[in-house]
Amino acid sequence: MKILHSSDWHLGRALYGRKRYSEFEDFLNWLTTSIQQHNIDALLIAGDIFDTSTPSHFSQKLYYQFLCRIAASTCRHVVIIAGNHDSPTFLSAPKELLKALNVYVIGSPSVNIDDEVLVLRDNSGIPELIICAVPYLRDRDIRIAEAGESVDDKERKLQEGIRRHYAEIAASAEKTREQLGSQVPIVGMGHLFTAGGKTLEDDGVRDLYVGSLAHVNASIFPSTFDYVALGHLHVPQKVGGFEHIRYCGSPLPMGFGEANQQKKMCEIHFSIDASSLKIETTVHLIDVPVFQKLKRIRGDWPTISKQLMELTTSNAQAWLEIVYDGDDVIGDLRFRLDTAIHGSAIEILRVKNTRIIERVLGKSQERETLDDLNVHEVFESCLNAHEVAEQQRSELRLAYQETLASLYEDDPRAE
Repeated sequence: MKILHSSDWHLGRALYGRKRYSEFEDFLNWLTTSIQQHNIDALLIAGDIFDTSTPSHFSQKLYYQFLCRIAASTCRHVVIIAGNHDSPTFLSAPKELLKALNVYVIGSPSVNIDDEVLVLRDNSGIPELIICAVPYLRDRDIRIAEAGESVDDKERKLQEGIRRHYAEIAASAEKTREQLGSQVPIVGMGHLFTAGGKTLEDDGVRDLYVGSLAHVNASIFPSTFDYVALGHLHVPQKVGGFEHIRYCGSPLPMGFGEANQQKKMCEIHFSIDASSLKIETTVHLIDVPVFQKLKRIRGDWPTISKQLMELTTSNAQAWLEIVYDGDDVIGDLRFRLDTAIHGSAIEILRVKNTRIIERVLGKSQERETLDDLNVHEVFESCLNAHEVAEQQRSELRLAYQETLASLYEDDPRAE
């Protein structure tokens, strides 16, 4: 049996105001073709299908058109779990209708853990795969908040809650396999942040809870799982060095920090060892094509000018981020850039000039806009602007992180 593991599509996401629908459409067209070419039997999507809890009509159109095409293909099953960007209610609303197309959606954890255990069958009705479809577990799903608890208490409860959920669902899957009376592979799914997980600047990945709490390690996944399909981190990677526990990463770069990263998807093969009768798992990585070239150019003016000339003379079609960090103060940087790319297919989406008039006047800060900062940097800028004493900052940072965590739970659009 062949499985394709994907995640973190973020349909509808824009890049510095530029809509990316054509990229998403090209990706889904490529994915449809790849599923046919690789004879994929089941597609697993590990969360963050949409970029916001209220996706645009066009994002929804792309999503449902894709599912209809896959239902008519040789791929027998699609399993979708919600991520932290998705609305569990919105994602789950058409689940009964989609089930008729062999598309299974788990938007939120169920009171009955068995509801998250799916038995997928072939065209003859024979069980071929058991899926433990665990969606993004929100703070309120896995712990009860108590007055006066410390940060350590919260972290312990979150870790225990996540571990308990996976232990219970693995036990349920084992019981189901025993009832089936056959050696069916068991696959775990999840949308979470693992300890030591690799991220990149500007990739849009954020902490799921307060600060770095509940960055779980590979030990929370029971040995029952023959493969674990994870979502949330955008860089393809193994967890804890285990071949069978993986993030496939996002199929599109979410920001210029990912511009040079080769995007991947995981193709999983299951087979039975003839001598031991144990299930063997093999993972192959499939390269995802680049549908829109992104490039970050950093340096002084001669460096930037040279690279722009190389791009324009090669007729490149790219979206650029320019980071000027030369020593000279250039007041007409934007004009120079526009002149350099005039008549080409290149577009500059963002310019960051790190040398400005304030530097000449002896001031160290640069003139920053909200586009240049994430939510944590904005808060740090406020602390600096108000000259808050260092001994007060750690408590204020924690309170701010708790506020952000509650906002993320109530509205996944919050950045």
